[in-house]
Amino acid sequence: MSASGSIQEVTLKGRRFPVAADADGSRSLGGWSNEVQQNGDGSARLVKTRIPFKFDGLQIEIDDGKGDQEYVQGLADSNELFPVTVTLVSGNTYQGVGQITGEIVFSTMSGTATLTLEGQAKLTIQ
Repeated sequence: MSASGSIQEVTLKGRRFPVAADADGSRSLGGWSNEVQQNGDGSARLVKTRIPFKFDGLQIEIDDGKGDQEYVQGLADSNELFPVTVTLVSGNTYQGVGQITGEIVFSTMSGTATLTLEGQAKLTIQ
């Protein structure tokens, strides 16, 4: 039976972050985006564009005492891709090499920051 629900945790360059139980993340494995373009004679051609993997809406816990926001911002400030994993309620863990994209904003009320991760090639299951 299939299980959907809360994301359990995210690791960013080996550092573990719990994820808010009610966060609704979305996942794109990466790979190829396809488009069919028409030719003038009525025939068509396939145009394939490589796309990165993407995990969006990852609402991670930020602990000020551990310097979590500074750590995450430091990763985003770097010019390097790094290992990421996302563990789902099903027990499946997706892994890839990527980077934080977009702005990192900490919510003082919820004690979380919402992240988007994007990266090279495809996400794979560990």
